[in-house]
Amino acid sequence: MGGRSGFSMLMKKASLVGAFFVSAIWLSVAQAFCPAPGALTSVAVQRVVDGDTLRLVDGRSVRMIGLNTPELGKKGRSDEPFAVAARKRLEALVAASDGRVGLLPGKESQDHYGRTLAHVYSADGANLEAQMLAEGLGFLVAIAPNVDLVGCQQAAERSARQAGLGVWRQSPVLKADQISASGFAVLSGRVSKVQRNRGGVWIELQESVVLRVAPNVLARFDAASLERLKGKQIEARGWVLDRSRRGGLKDGQARWMLPLTDPAMLEVAQ
Repeated sequence: MGGRSGFSMLMKKASLVGAFFVSAIWLSVAQAFCPAPGALTSVAVQRVVDGDTLRLVDGRSVRMIGLNTPELGKKGRSDEPFAVAARKRLEALVAASDGRVGLLPGKESQDHYGRTLAHVYSADGANLEAQMLAEGLGFLVAIAPNVDLVGCQQAAERSARQAGLGVWRQSPVLKADQISASGFAVLSGRVSKVQRNRGGVWIELQESVVLRVAPNVLARFDAASLERLKGKQIEARGWVLDRSRRGGLKDGQARWMLPLTDPAMLEVAQ
């Protein structure tokens, strides 16, 4: 599927998704969050890979900055809830933009997979990551240095969360002791210990999960505030790692580690 002709087919798919999403909501939300900074170079989309990744006609893969959508099933795994809905919605948004989008590259322009990192805008200047977040079809993620739009993306996600849309229809937040696999998670727990050493700041949640603020990102955080977290209930998000698989798990250490990449990935419960 390529260019305008390919996305004329997607317009038919868009009508199916439209049963879920009212165009009036799309227009009002699109204008509310993360407006385009100015004229952007238009590029043609070959296909939508999933809810946060596009393949362009020129061969580039684009990973949308600030958005992480549920994973489509691979290698025999089932699709995560709302993964297919997220892909179809992004297909519909791209189709409504005549198969072309504007890109605003991140300060870090590529990820370790070689994908282009960029904010993606529709023909009318709406930020598509914010649109997906506002409809509850993904989670805000903040990875420095590509954090310029974190504020408006947080507001977009907050509106979906308050309305109970999409992934927020039933709370996706796991308690720290419920973590049982690697991968993206939003989790909550009470801080039992905070320790700082050459490896950064380590925030332990009830001996189940440890959050790590590495030395190279520590300057983005208020270190004194981190050290005052002991005893507080917090919510954190990011990609959980299984330390036992790395052979580096010592007696008494939490098996699961979640590296914090930006202050937006950590919140103290009210």
